[in-house]
Amino acid sequence: MTATAADRLRAIRDRLEAATRDAGRPAGSATLIAVSKTFEADDIRPVIAAGQRVFGENRVQEAMGKWPALRAETDGLELHLIGPLQSNKAREAVAFFDVIHTVDRDKIAAALAAEIARQGRAPKLLVQVNTGEEPQKAGIAPAEAVAFVERCRTVHGLAVAGLMCIPPVEENPSPHFALLDELADRAGVPLRSMGMSADFETAIRHGATHVRVGSAIFGHRDTPA
Repeated sequence: MTATAADRLRAIRDRLEAATRDAGRPAGSATLIAVSKTFEADDIRPVIAAGQRVFGENRVQEAMGKWPALRAETDGLELHLIGPLQSNKAREAVAFFDVIHTVDRDKIAAALAAEIARQGRAPKLLVQVNTGEEPQKAGIAPAEAVAFVERCRTVHGLAVAGLMCIPPVEENPSPHFALLDELADRAGVPLRSMGMSADFETAIRHGATHVRVGSAIFGHRDTPA
C-alpha cells in the first residue's frame, strides 16, 4: 500500500526521536516544522489530524490564502515563515506568523520593529545566515551575523531568538550546521533552525532546535524542503 502523509509523518517523528536520543539530547529538544509550502489545505488536513501542530510556509500571501480556515478548524497551530520576507509584507507577516526565520537585513529589521510596535504582537524572530555565501541565496554573511544580531537588538529593539541556515545543496551540510551552532553561541541566542528532509538527523547532531521537513512528509514537490 502507498504510504499516506500521516504514515510519513509518523516515520519522520520516529527518526527525529531516534536522532535526538543518539545525539544524547533530551527528548523533545528538536521541534519538527512540517513545511507545507505549495500544498493545499486538503493536503495539510491529514497531517493536522495525525497530531502535527507546527507548520512552515515560504510565502506570506500563499499562507494567508489557506491557513485562516485551517486555524479556524484546529486550535493550537503554530505557523513559521521560512521563506524570504520583503519589507512591504512586514505588516502581514507580523500579524499572521508566530515565528519568522528570515530576518537578514536592516531594512527588514526596521520594518518588523515598526510593525511589532504598531500591532503589539511580537512573533519570534530568527536571523537567516547564508553559511555558504551563495550569491543567489538570501541571508546575512557569517562574518556579519553576530554584529547584525546585536544591531537588531540595540538599533531596532528586536528580541532575536535564534539563527537559521540552508546549506548549499551539493555540499556536506555538517560544516554549515556546525558554523551556525557556533554563531548562535557567540550571538547568545538559543534557537537553531537547520536541517531539512535529506539532512535533519545530521542537523540534530549539531544542535538543531527546529528542523524543517516538507517533501518527506507531504510528498514530492519541484523544489527540495
